[in-house]
Amino acid sequence: MASKNKIDPYKIDEDNPEWTKQDFAKARKGSEVFAELGIKAPRGRPRISNPKKSVTLRLDNEVIELFKGDSPKGWQSRVNQALRKAVGLK
Repeated sequence: MASKNKIDPYKIDEDNPEWTKQDFAKARKGSEVFAELGIKAPRGRPRISNPKKSVTLRLDNEVIELFKGDSPKGWQSRVNQALRKAVGLK
């Protein structure tokens, strides 16, 4: 039995019709449109003076839970700070 809320993939969407060859011919690059609007969209990851390197590190659950504490957001930065302090870096 089909759900009442299931979307029919064959139904024509009046708000989003199929593109024609003329639509593709008129299309412009996003970078052109952004430039016209005065928006410079940076590409890729931002360059920073002290880039970090991604590594895989296995830690005990207790250690992870300690650093996550009440806020799981930013726990990896807190581990980094603790390691820096442990080896004598700022």
